[in-house]
Amino acid sequence: MGAGRFAPSPTGPLHAGSLVAALASWLDARARGGQWLVRMEDVDAPRCIAGMDGVILSQLAALGLEPDEVPVYQSRRADLYQKALNDLIDRRLAYPCRCSRKDIETALLAQGQPRVRGAELVYPGTCRESIHGLAGTAWRLRTDSGSAAGKSAITWHDRRLGNQTQNVEQSVGDFPLKRADGCFTYQLAVVVDDAAQGVTDVVRGEDLADNTARQILLQRALNLPTPRYLHVPLVLGDNGEKLSKQNGAAQIDVRHPLATLNAAAMALGLRSIAPATTPFVAEKGQSSTVSDALVKWVEVWRHLYNHAGD
Repeated sequence: MGAGRFAPSPTGPLHAGSLVAALASWLDARARGGQWLVRMEDVDAPRCIAGMDGVILSQLAALGLEPDEVPVYQSRRADLYQKALNDLIDRRLAYPCRCSRKDIETALLAQGQPRVRGAELVYPGTCRESIHGLAGTAWRLRTDSGSAAGKSAITWHDRRLGNQTQNVEQSVGDFPLKRADGCFTYQLAVVVDDAAQGVTDVVRGEDLADNTARQILLQRALNLPTPRYLHVPLVLGDNGEKLSKQNGAAQIDVRHPLATLNAAAMALGLRSIAPATTPFVAEKGQSSTVSDALVKWVEVWRHLYNHAGD
């Protein structure tokens, strides 16, 4: 049983890349006989567009992908996030930080670590021993191996990518849980929400795989369960980069739902079920409906990604 989820940010309509993640998470939940949940990741309110949540839900419904429960909104769950943060603060696993991006770059340069273009800034722990209770600060999670969060070297298994390892302290450093503007970060919100909603299987795009070690470390710090993970292939644009709203990805066409789903299925390796170049046939002489295709894809998915031990 269990539950899976699709968690879009309402910053624009669904495009081909986000539909692949939605379809994958839906198929996975159905293949396991579990629930499929939708969660609006609108914790970063300034980036969100009013009414876009309704657009996304309408797009999903038009493609036969409807959640089993009423969607939840991160913007309405601040009390849950603050409670989790308070727990970490009380156990001295989180600390206030006033470092700007420039401050971090300067500190790294002083340590002989020049800025690498495109690389993540590894926080050097400047404020780790700062006095608690400072106003107007961000809050960070301690990732050093001596903290109660446990060892920062995280090993986890991805149902598609295999075994993965990352030392969070060395690769990322102490990462933010709450920004100086009062906005909770994605890392904290997603961990709290997955636990609160009983999510047992996280299925999402491969670009988010790098976040997994941080989230597992945070789950351990908060004594929360760790779900199984599956990161699916990305849809790339003509420039070879991940298709996204930022690089002008077109919204999906819900006027032709089966054709749109066929394209997403092909990206997931399901082309033998519904080739995009020919009509999908359920019965001889009859074109398939969306529901026919979804049922057959669930069966194939069950054999693709639900191996023993996964």
